[in-house]
Amino acid sequence: MSSSPRPATAAHRRRPHHSPPSAPAYLCAAITLLTLVAAAFSRALAPRFPHPPATRRCGADAEGSWSAGVFLGDSPFTLKPIEHWGISNDEGAAWPVANPAVTCADVAEAGFPSSFVANPFLFIQGDAIYMFFETKNPVTSQGDIAAAVSKDSGATWQQLGVVLDEDWHLSYPYVFSYDNKIYMMPESSKNGDLRLYRALDFPLTWKLEKVLLEKPLVDSVIINFQGSYWLLGSDLSSYGGKQNGELSIWYSSSPLAPWNPHRHNPIRSMANRSSFRNGGRPFIYDSNLYRIGKDSAGVSGHSIKVFKVEILTANEYKEVEVPFAIDKPPKDQNAWNGARSHHLDVQWLQSSQVWIGVMDGDRVSSSDSVHRLTIGCMIYGVTLVLVLLLGGLIGAIKCTLPLRWCAPQTEKRDDFFHAKQQFVLQYKLSLLISSLNKLGSLLGGRIGYRTWKGRVYVAVVILILTFLTCLGTHYIYGGNGAEGPYPIKGSYSQFTLLTMTYDARLWNLKMFVEHYSKCASVREIVVVWNKGRPPVQNELKSAVPVRVRVEDKNTLNNRFNIDEEIKTRAVMELDDDIMMPCDDLERGFKVWREHPDRIVGYYPRLAEGTPLEYRNERYARQQGGYNMILTGAAFMDHELAFKRYWSEKAEVGRETVDSFFNCEDVLLNFLFANASSMSTVEYVKPAWAIDMSKFSGVAISRNTQAHYHVRSKCLAEFSEIYGNLTAKRFFSSRGDDWDV
Repeated sequence: MSSSPRPATAAHRRRPHHSPPSAPAYLCAAITLLTLVAAAFSRALAPRFPHPPATRRCGADAEGSWSAGVFLGDSPFTLKPIEHWGISNDEGAAWPVANPAVTCADVAEAGFPSSFVANPFLFIQGDAIYMFFETKNPVTSQGDIAAAVSKDSGATWQQLGVVLDEDWHLSYPYVFSYDNKIYMMPESSKNGDLRLYRALDFPLTWKLEKVLLEKPLVDSVIINFQGSYWLLGSDLSSYGGKQNGELSIWYSSSPLAPWNPHRHNPIRSMANRSSFRNGGRPFIYDSNLYRIGKDSAGVSGHSIKVFKVEILTANEYKEVEVPFAIDKPPKDQNAWNGARSHHLDVQWLQSSQVWIGVMDGDRVSSSDSVHRLTIGCMIYGVTLVLVLLLGGLIGAIKCTLPLRWCAPQTEKRDDFFHAKQQFVLQYKLSLLISSLNKLGSLLGGRIGYRTWKGRVYVAVVILILTFLTCLGTHYIYGGNGAEGPYPIKGSYSQFTLLTMTYDARLWNLKMFVEHYSKCASVREIVVVWNKGRPPVQNELKSAVPVRVRVEDKNTLNNRFNIDEEIKTRAVMELDDDIMMPCDDLERGFKVWREHPDRIVGYYPRLAEGTPLEYRNERYARQQGGYNMILTGAAFMDHELAFKRYWSEKAEVGRETVDSFFNCEDVLLNFLFANASSMSTVEYVKPAWAIDMSKFSGVAISRNTQAHYHVRSKCLAEFSEIYGNLTAKRFFSSRGDDWDV
């Protein structure tokens, strides 16, 4: 029995037909997915090496990365950073000690979470110097008061932890003594008053003594001057006070007695309104009173200004700005105080007969995070527009705006003029939509993605989209780009960068100096000039001093000439044609500080066999280890290394270097190995390094095979004189993942 076809029901007739997506739609979806993957990949892409210690990351919030530094001088107006004075600390492997002196990492390592430290004040008690400062707790998002102590004139600091913690934000811990008691007057404006605390067990335990004023004062100080006590602070409760930081004054016969307001509160007679707020403790020098103000051009201030107080009475106040500047190298975000400072406390240090000051500083400006977010979002916006445009050009996206969006309203209106105005607006909008629809129809499908020319267009646009996505992600999530130093036991230090060159490589030298002078731990650059006319100072753009040492003879031995003018223990010998990130130098410097008796560098080599044969890094990796470090990019103790190189024992080796015009680094490796039975070399893997001689055409060793042959000859001669090199040093044996 045959069956007749079933009649189509209404439901069957209404069922839509799903055709497979077109190839352009697939292509557009792939482009969108690719940009999303690029964003996720660039955000998740970690550095090739472990993150630096907490001191380099703990200040990453929107308020900055504040830390504190120590300065010394013969007067408050001649302060120099502590590294200028050549003070050393063997325990912290700092030769010399360098700023910053206290960071949020120091507080965190003491067991107290911290995202920054700021507003430091000193209190001197005998040979001990106590520093009190604000530390922001990232867990509670409020400021607490912490303390540290130094017993070596500010060279090193022992963290004592948080000493005062309230339920509200605290900062600006002004500490002073009165009537044989020690008091602290921190800012507590969030609680609406100004409080005075007395030390019960100095410096760790404090008790509320009294509320001095029922006003939300900020940046307040008390000073005894001309027989009266004066309280200077900024009252944020007054109209406009929060914006202008107006200064108010009170006076009293005692810090504990009632305070009387100045007749002209708030003081408005100063010329520079941005410096009303105090920026530290007032000081007396040559019988004159000076007030420190913060130049509040930004959110938290950008610089320090000093004012000489000419008149201070109950009825009158007058001050004038005096010249004041503390030199800091223009290293931008690589310097701990490169962007701004807003606090200074300076006092006479009787035990050392010098003035000591502590200043806070930040490596980034207050608007840095907002700026990076804005730029990143703008780049994302451009990327999205390009995706939509490409989708339209290949026909994957068809966008037609309906004209009903600008249809006139039908409700009744009493205002005829308003209705007419709205009609004109809707008419213009309809014209705009029609033009956009025409443009969309003209552009749609203009690129034939099936043709080779169309595929090239699409490939180029995809590459641009990927680049823009990664760039936008870098701006938003990539941080401020600072390449700061690495501490050892809370101490920082500096090194001297030394390079050897001649007139034909001046182009390399200019780039070399400009780039490396901005590295945080570089104190000075010494240029060993072997041949030709030496450069003058204005030819080299540098953030640190540059000293050109002109040699009488063109010899590679000049690289290790003893130089009494070098002010640091560490010297980094670096060829002028090698370019690498500052962070690579900082990592290598940290490893050298941990092993100051070794050669620490970035180019490992292996010499083995009978007779010894010179092998490159690839061969060394295949064998799993190395026993030489090229001194064209290496840290060393210059006193130790240079004295060994110019010893009587090394005379024959130096003659070999002159005869081959090669092998000075090989000789130094033998001299180190000859003086120790332990390992004498350490390898640090650079994130990247570029040999600029390939672009300038002035490479010393162009024939690699001939160069290696000469070095093998040197190995044979040196091994007969100085014995063998040390045993092979294995990769990934140090434990910091920097020698993989």
